Amino acid sequence: MKIIENYTAPTTDDLTNLRKALGFQGEDMAHLAGVSGSSQWRKYTGGAEPRKMSLHMLFYTAARLTLPEHEILQVLDKMREIGATFDYNDTSKKTEEQ
Repeated sequence: MKIIENYTAPTTDDLTNLRKALGFQGEDMAHLAGVSGSSQWRKYTGGAEPRKMSLHMLFYTAARLTLPEHEILQVLDKMREIGATFDYNDTSKKTEEQ
């Protein structure tokens, strides 16, 4: 099995540049990275001691930016097969409805 070693987290500037390149707001980035909201996202991009993004969180974010929807669904199916339960919702529909 291959593993990722010697990981160095992206800098706060790297994450800010990603947000800008995507044209996202903090809430959008929170959804993308799987954190609870923009206030949680900001903990990775600012403050006196910003958090370092974990390898797992960055991998999840990169996968969501890279993989087509059918492959994301395959991963989610595997997660359920392993035993997880969760809802997978389209947040863009909520924004459109409001």
